[in-house]
Amino acid sequence: MSGESSKRRPISPVMGEYLAEVYRLATSQPESDWVTTSALADKMNVSQPAVARMASRLKRRGLLDHEPYRGMSLTAAGWREAMVSLRRHRLSEVFMVRIMGFGWHEVHDEADTISLALTPRVVERMSEMAGQPRRCPHGEPIPSADGLMPVVHDEVLTAINPPADLALSRVKTADPDRLLYLQSLGLTPGQPFRLVNRAPFNGPVRLEIGRQEVVIGMELAGVLRVCQPDQFELSYDEVVTPTPSS
Repeated sequence: MSGESSKRRPISPVMGEYLAEVYRLATSQPESDWVTTSALADKMNVSQPAVARMASRLKRRGLLDHEPYRGMSLTAAGWREAMVSLRRHRLSEVFMVRIMGFGWHEVHDEADTISLALTPRVVERMSEMAGQPRRCPHGEPIPSADGLMPVVHDEVLTAINPPADLALSRVKTADPDRLLYLQSLGLTPGQPFRLVNRAPFNGPVRLEIGRQEVVIGMELAGVLRVCQPDQFELSYDEVVTPTPSS
Protein backbone atom coordinates (compact mmCIF):
# COMPACT_ATOMS: atom_id res chain seq x y z
CA MET A 1 0.00 0.00 0.00
CA SER A 2 1.39 3.38 -0.94
CA GLY A 3 2.57 6.18 1.33
CA GLU A 4 -0.19 8.36 -0.08
CA SER A 5 -2.85 5.98 1.22
CA SER A 6 -1.29 6.11 4.69
CA LYS A 7 -1.95 9.86 4.71
CA ARG A 8 -5.64 9.27 4.14
CA ARG A 9 -6.04 6.53 6.73
CA PRO A 10 -5.34 7.50 10.35
CA ILE A 11 -3.01 5.14 12.18
CA SER A 12 -3.55 3.87 15.69
CA PRO A 13 -1.65 5.47 18.60
CA VAL A 14 0.13 2.15 19.16
CA MET A 15 1.44 2.23 15.59
CA GLY A 16 2.62 5.76 16.25
CA GLU A 17 4.50 4.62 19.35
CA TYR A 18 6.33 1.98 17.32
CA LEU A 19 7.31 4.57 14.72
CA ALA A 20 8.44 7.01 17.41
CA GLU A 21 10.61 4.34 19.00
CA VAL A 22 12.20 3.51 15.65
CA TYR A 23 13.03 7.22 15.36
CA ARG A 24 14.52 7.34 18.87
CA LEU A 25 16.65 4.28 18.28
CA ALA A 26 17.80 5.42 14.85
CA THR A 27 18.88 8.83 16.14
CA SER A 28 20.78 7.26 19.03
CA GLN A 29 22.95 5.25 16.61
CA PRO A 30 24.21 7.78 14.03
CA GLU A 31 26.07 5.13 12.08
CA SER A 32 22.81 3.75 10.61
CA ASP A 33 19.14 4.66 10.15
CA TRP A 34 18.21 0.97 10.31
CA VAL A 35 16.91 -0.43 13.60
CA THR A 36 17.03 -4.14 14.42
CA THR A 37 14.01 -6.14 15.45
CA SER A 38 15.69 -7.17 18.69
CA ALA A 39 16.53 -3.58 19.63
CA LEU A 40 12.95 -2.44 19.04
CA ALA A 41 11.57 -5.43 20.94
CA ASP A 42 13.75 -4.55 23.94
CA LYS A 43 12.63 -0.92 23.94
CA MET A 44 8.94 -1.74 23.49
CA ASN A 45 9.14 -4.62 26.00
CA VAL A 46 7.50 -7.05 23.58
CA SER A 47 8.61 -10.19 21.78
CA GLN A 48 10.50 -10.14 18.51
CA PRO A 49 7.62 -11.92 16.70
CA ALA A 50 5.29 -9.15 17.91
CA VAL A 51 7.65 -6.54 16.48
CA ALA A 52 7.86 -8.45 13.19
CA ARG A 53 4.07 -8.52 12.91
CA MET A 54 3.78 -4.80 13.59
CA ALA A 55 6.60 -4.06 11.15
CA SER A 56 4.70 -5.94 8.45
CA ARG A 57 1.59 -3.87 9.13
CA LEU A 58 3.53 -0.63 9.05
CA LYS A 59 5.29 -1.65 5.85
CA ARG A 60 1.95 -2.34 4.18
CA ARG A 61 0.85 1.15 5.18
CA GLY A 62 3.92 2.68 3.56
CA LEU A 63 5.31 3.88 6.91
CA LEU A 64 8.27 1.58 7.35
CA ASP A 65 10.79 -0.32 5.29
CA HIS A 66 11.56 -3.75 6.75
CA GLU A 67 14.26 -5.97 5.33
CA PRO A 68 15.41 -9.34 6.72
CA TYR A 69 18.83 -9.22 8.42
CA ARG A 70 18.89 -5.42 8.06
CA GLY A 71 16.03 -4.20 10.16
CA MET A 72 13.59 -1.30 9.91
CA SER A 73 13.82 2.25 8.66
CA LEU A 74 11.21 5.00 8.50
CA THR A 75 9.79 6.16 5.19
CA ALA A 76 8.92 9.84 4.71
CA ALA A 77 5.34 9.15 5.75
CA GLY A 78 6.52 7.12 8.76
CA TRP A 79 8.82 9.96 9.83
CA ARG A 80 5.86 12.37 9.85
CA GLU A 81 3.78 10.00 11.95
CA ALA A 82 6.69 9.53 14.37
CA MET A 83 6.78 13.31 14.88
CA VAL A 84 3.07 13.29 15.78
CA SER A 85 3.64 10.59 18.39
CA LEU A 86 6.75 12.26 19.85
CA ARG A 87 4.93 15.59 20.15
CA ARG A 88 2.02 13.92 21.92
CA HIS A 89 4.26 12.09 24.38
CA ARG A 90 6.62 14.95 25.20
CA LEU A 91 3.83 17.50 25.58
CA SER A 92 2.09 15.08 27.95
CA GLU A 93 5.22 15.06 30.10
CA VAL A 94 5.43 18.86 30.13
CA PHE A 95 1.75 19.21 30.97
CA MET A 96 2.04 16.75 33.85
CA VAL A 97 5.01 18.64 35.32
CA ARG A 98 3.98 22.26 34.72
CA ILE A 99 0.22 22.04 35.12
CA MET A 100 -0.46 18.92 37.20
CA GLY A 101 2.50 19.21 39.55
CA PHE A 102 4.16 15.85 38.92
CA GLY A 103 7.91 15.47 39.37
CA TRP A 104 10.03 15.03 36.27
CA HIS A 105 11.00 11.61 37.60
CA GLU A 106 7.35 10.43 37.54
CA VAL A 107 6.10 11.29 34.09
CA HIS A 108 7.83 9.13 31.46
CA ASP A 109 5.86 5.94 31.98
CA GLU A 110 2.63 7.81 32.77
CA ALA A 111 2.94 9.75 29.51
CA ASP A 112 3.31 6.48 27.62
CA THR A 113 -0.19 5.56 28.77
CA ILE A 114 -1.89 8.96 28.77
CA SER A 115 -0.65 10.12 25.38
CA LEU A 116 -2.25 7.17 23.60
CA ALA A 117 -5.72 8.54 24.39
CA LEU A 118 -5.15 12.17 23.34
CA THR A 119 -6.82 13.72 20.32
CA PRO A 120 -4.97 16.37 18.29
CA ARG A 121 -7.28 19.05 19.69
CA VAL A 122 -6.46 18.07 23.28
CA VAL A 123 -2.73 17.96 22.50
CA GLU A 124 -2.78 21.52 21.18
CA ARG A 125 -4.78 22.78 24.17
CA MET A 126 -2.22 21.16 26.49
CA SER A 127 0.55 22.88 24.56
CA GLU A 128 -1.16 26.27 24.98
CA MET A 129 -1.68 25.75 28.71
CA ALA A 130 1.94 24.68 29.19
CA GLY A 131 3.29 27.75 27.38
CA GLN A 132 4.06 26.27 23.94
CA PRO A 133 7.19 24.41 25.16
CA ARG A 134 9.91 23.29 22.80
CA ARG A 135 11.56 20.81 25.18
CA CYS A 136 10.16 18.11 27.42
CA PRO A 137 11.10 18.08 31.15
CA HIS A 138 14.15 15.95 30.34
CA GLY A 139 15.30 18.38 27.63
CA GLU A 140 14.26 16.42 24.54
CA PRO A 141 13.01 18.57 21.63
CA ILE A 142 9.29 18.74 20.91
CA PRO A 143 8.23 18.70 17.24
CA SER A 144 5.98 21.53 16.13
CA ALA A 145 2.31 20.98 15.34
CA ASP A 146 3.21 20.68 11.66
CA GLY A 147 5.93 18.11 12.27
CA LEU A 148 9.11 20.19 12.38
CA MET A 149 11.77 18.80 14.73
CA PRO A 150 14.10 21.52 16.06
CA VAL A 151 17.82 20.87 15.87
CA VAL A 152 19.58 20.39 19.21
CA HIS A 153 23.25 21.32 19.41
CA ASP A 154 24.76 19.45 22.33
CA GLU A 155 27.40 16.92 23.36
CA VAL A 156 27.80 14.39 26.11
CA LEU A 157 29.40 15.99 29.17
CA THR A 158 32.25 13.48 29.21
CA ALA A 159 33.41 14.74 25.79
CA ILE A 160 33.98 18.31 27.01
CA ASN A 161 37.42 19.47 28.14
CA PRO A 162 37.44 21.55 31.33
CA PRO A 163 37.20 24.32 32.21
CA ALA A 164 34.00 25.25 30.36
CA ASP A 165 30.83 27.24 30.98
CA LEU A 166 27.88 25.13 29.91
CA ALA A 167 24.16 24.53 30.28
CA LEU A 168 22.46 21.19 30.78
CA SER A 169 20.67 20.37 27.54
CA ARG A 170 19.23 16.86 27.92
CA VAL A 171 19.21 14.04 30.44
CA LYS A 172 19.36 10.69 28.66
CA THR A 173 17.77 8.55 31.34
CA ALA A 174 14.28 7.92 32.68
CA ASP A 175 15.53 6.27 35.87
CA PRO A 176 13.64 7.95 38.75
CA ASP A 177 16.48 7.66 41.26
CA ARG A 178 18.97 9.32 38.91
CA LEU A 179 16.51 12.08 38.06
CA LEU A 180 15.78 12.79 41.71
CA TYR A 181 19.49 12.93 42.49
CA LEU A 182 20.19 15.30 39.61
CA GLN A 183 17.34 17.51 40.76
CA SER A 184 18.79 17.59 44.27
CA LEU A 185 22.03 18.92 42.74
CA GLY A 186 20.15 21.56 40.75
CA LEU A 187 21.01 19.84 37.47
CA THR A 188 17.88 20.12 35.33
CA PRO A 189 17.65 21.14 31.65
CA GLY A 190 18.50 24.78 31.08
CA GLN A 191 20.61 25.06 34.23
CA PRO A 192 23.94 26.82 33.60
CA PHE A 193 27.03 25.47 35.35
CA ARG A 194 30.80 25.36 35.07
CA LEU A 195 32.77 22.23 34.31
CA VAL A 196 35.74 22.71 36.63
CA ASN A 197 37.74 19.52 36.37
CA ARG A 198 37.64 15.88 35.33
CA ALA A 199 39.92 13.39 37.05
CA PRO A 200 41.96 11.11 34.75
CA PHE A 201 41.25 7.42 34.11
CA ASN A 202 37.44 7.81 34.17
CA GLY A 203 37.59 9.62 37.48
CA PRO A 204 34.87 11.89 38.87
CA VAL A 205 33.76 15.19 37.35
CA ARG A 206 33.72 18.40 39.37
CA LEU A 207 31.08 21.04 38.63
CA GLU A 208 30.14 24.48 39.95
CA ILE A 209 26.39 25.13 39.98
CA GLY A 210 25.88 28.68 41.18
CA ARG A 211 27.86 28.88 44.42
CA GLN A 212 27.71 25.14 44.99
CA GLU A 213 30.44 22.72 44.00
CA VAL A 214 29.42 19.12 43.32
CA VAL A 215 31.20 15.98 42.18
CA ILE A 216 29.54 13.32 40.03
CA GLY A 217 30.82 10.04 38.66
CA MET A 218 31.63 9.36 35.01
CA GLU A 219 28.67 7.00 34.68
CA LEU A 220 26.21 9.73 35.63
CA ALA A 221 28.08 12.32 33.56
CA GLY A 222 27.64 10.02 30.59
CA VAL A 223 23.85 10.51 30.54
CA LEU A 224 24.12 14.32 30.55
CA ARG A 225 24.21 16.23 27.29
CA VAL A 226 25.36 19.82 27.47
CA CYS A 227 25.40 22.89 25.27
CA GLN A 228 26.55 26.47 25.27
CA PRO A 229 24.17 28.49 27.48
CA ASP A 230 22.91 30.51 24.49
CA GLN A 231 22.10 27.32 22.56
CA PHE A 232 19.54 25.93 24.97
CA GLU A 233 16.53 27.74 23.49
CA LEU A 234 15.36 25.88 20.38
CA SER A 235 14.00 27.37 17.18
CA TYR A 236 11.81 25.92 14.45
CA ASP A 237 13.86 28.01 12.02
CA GLU A 238 16.53 25.29 12.26
CA VAL A 239 15.01 21.85 11.96
CA VAL A 240 16.08 18.26 11.44
CA THR A 241 15.95 17.13 7.82
CA PRO A 242 14.49 13.63 7.67
CA THR A 243 16.56 10.98 5.96
CA PRO A 244 13.95 8.30 5.31
CA SER A 245 14.83 5.06 3.59
CA SER A 246 14.52 5.01 -0.16
